[in-house]
Amino acid sequence: MRPTDGHARRVSESQPFSSPKCITLPQLNSTMAAPNWHDVPLDVIADLAGEKKEKCGVFGIAGPADSVERCYYGLYALQHRGQESAGIAASDGNVITAHTGLGLVADVFKKDVLRELSGTLAIGHVRYSTAGGNRKCNAQPILEEYVAGQVAVAHNGNLVNAARLRNEYQQHGHIFYSTSDTEIVIHMLAKPTHQQKPDPLAHVLRHLQGAFSFLFLFADRIEACRDPWGFRPLVIGQTRDGYYCVASETCALASIQATFVREVEPGEIVTLARGGTRISSRFFTEAMPAQPSHCAFEHVYFASPSSSLFGDTVVDVRQKMGRRLAIESPAEADIVIPIPDSGRSAALGFAKQSGIPFEEGIVPNRYVGRSFIQPSQHMRDLAVQMKLIVIPEVVRGKRVIVVEDSIVRGTTTRGKMLALRRAGAKEIHMRVSCPPIRHPCFFGIDFPTPTELIANGRTVDQIREFIEVDSLAYLSLEGMLECFGKPADNYCTACWSGKYPIPVDEQLSKFGMERHQMKMFE
Repeated sequence: MRPTDGHARRVSESQPFSSPKCITLPQLNSTMAAPNWHDVPLDVIADLAGEKKEKCGVFGIAGPADSVERCYYGLYALQHRGQESAGIAASDGNVITAHTGLGLVADVFKKDVLRELSGTLAIGHVRYSTAGGNRKCNAQPILEEYVAGQVAVAHNGNLVNAARLRNEYQQHGHIFYSTSDTEIVIHMLAKPTHQQKPDPLAHVLRHLQGAFSFLFLFADRIEACRDPWGFRPLVIGQTRDGYYCVASETCALASIQATFVREVEPGEIVTLARGGTRISSRFFTEAMPAQPSHCAFEHVYFASPSSSLFGDTVVDVRQKMGRRLAIESPAEADIVIPIPDSGRSAALGFAKQSGIPFEEGIVPNRYVGRSFIQPSQHMRDLAVQMKLIVIPEVVRGKRVIVVEDSIVRGTTTRGKMLALRRAGAKEIHMRVSCPPIRHPCFFGIDFPTPTELIANGRTVDQIREFIEVDSLAYLSLEGMLECFGKPADNYCTACWSGKYPIPVDEQLSKFGMERHQMKMFE
């Protein structure tokens, strides 16, 4: 399949930024011989504000004449979930048009671009690649035309059986133009035998395994779908003028002054009719799991503090985790400081519970942008140094408790701790508001291989030595789960416990479907 043109009137895509070359993280041996921090490649340390990569965010709205503009604001509120690409598809009831590009929402959608998109139905997407690399062809929504007409798809999650399904379709002559796992869904939807089913979309969804929150835009409606395990969040809202919308998080609803109605249930398809004032619901599977498997890492890191997720307010959960961390792993110190931004709520909870003063010892520079697009190596080095700025007057001569939401690879965490040492911190006690991440994730988080995880096969003390702190402690798995409002077995904790809700037969990589393109660089 190829991107639609002609009658489909696909708007041209934005030009990509210059992308960095592929790099390999420094590997640590059993003796924990630490590499010289100054020798670590710039691409590795380019984002000192955090190591984790967000997944994706989706937003859709039906009914109002300014649906495209409201979709833009919804995506803007979800920017924390993906910064590689953005896109919007809109329908006027007859024809779907779309625009996608690499970069942030404000970079991709200038005023002239937004004017080219029109319609009363719109879906949008912000992306970080968890399956398929950062290539223009992988930007979403994906817009295609098949026997039943046009369809645009936006996806948050990761399909663990996408590679197998893709191979089956390629064996039957299907041609794929992207390396994303999302494209297979359109091929499946277009299959003649699937089109003959009473409900083709529900039939296709029953073939998928993994995490997915989908928005499908047809000419006359939006279909919002969530996997039977409920891995990824998807919520329904209603605007003040009565139009329904759907989003990955409630913070996107607030951006257009919409109120939260309810979550899309696991295994549910919710239809937003063209008029936007009516929704209908159906379930695509009868064999539901015994309990949901909500991604606990959403609360730890991904979601906005202002959002409500899986029945809990994110900022409240993070403060509870900080309080519990202070009970489990106290330390004698003069101040508590967070690693901004996602460590802030947990640090505040730790400070309240321990009685140790909360201070802002590290501040982010939000205007640096991505360092790899700077014009020279010298400028890129400066950009890296300016990502997070330590305030020497706050930490000098102090015993400092540093609260971080999680440690994935460890390289950027070590850089932050070295910066605190240079600023004069007397002692550094690292406290992490989740357990050690020892296992890969196959459901939409970008740490899919064990070799990327510093806690895999290493003790807490070995990690402490590598990041060069005086003490290191993690929140226990039991303690973390007690901070959530639902029973413990309602959450996916595979990245900590190694217990996967869905069997995963093979090691997956987000570049797993790029083997043909990657061979030329071997």
